Amino acid sequence: MRALVVGNAGDADPGLVGERLEQFGFTLSPVAREEPGQWPSLVGTDLVLLLGSDWSVYGDGVAKQVRAEQELVRESHRRGVPVLGICFGAQLMASALGGTVSRAPRAEIGWCDVLAPPAHAVVGGRWMQWHHDAFSVPPGADVLALSDAGPQAMRMHRCLGVQYHPEANEAIVTRWLSGEGAVELAVNGLSPADLMEQTRTAMPAATEASRALVEWFIDVVATGPAAPAPRRNLFTR
Repeated sequence: MRALVVGNAGDADPGLVGERLEQFGFTLSPVAREEPGQWPSLVGTDLVLLLGSDWSVYGDGVAKQVRAEQELVRESHRRGVPVLGICFGAQLMASALGGTVSRAPRAEIGWCDVLAPPAHAVVGGRWMQWHHDAFSVPPGADVLALSDAGPQAMRMHRCLGVQYHPEANEAIVTRWLSGEGAVELAVNGLSPADLMEQTRTAMPAATEASRALVEWFIDVVATGPAAPAPRRNLFTR
């Protein structure tokens, strides 16, 4: 089984999610979202994983790449190929399927609580967050989890988008805390040392939660009903 992993060059570590997918027997095929012309076709692809990014869906200078990734989502949706979108990947998924993306009422950075009803408890809990944008849920999609900043998990047929970072492990968070990440934390009044300590404390529970989320995605979402084929208009050619 092959999982196509779309991420930015230099920041495409699928972390805990990738580890769990490999345990399920998936071979990970990473591609750079900056170079959509080099992506393989969906033939032989069993799952698509869209990682996070420091881009915005509406950002200047990335419109061509965003359109290509949106079309990847739509084509996967049409074909019934399961898609898991993380943070920017969830925002892009929402915009591709009929939702919108805009600046969130407040940034969410660090370990934040996500509210979900008992039926969808697997997508709720305490998750790593690092985002300034929020998405609206497309028509026909289900909202599975929320926070004060907006929707946190959505499902549309075999597509699942989560605003948080179930892939985050200590190595990933350490990388995010360097360079521009450290500046961003300072602007938001956060301490890199405190966030790293919180990460170490949260990691055992976060690892189990991530494994459970991926397992649910594969067992329930990826095997659920696919999008219905569009009706053919017999009066047009």
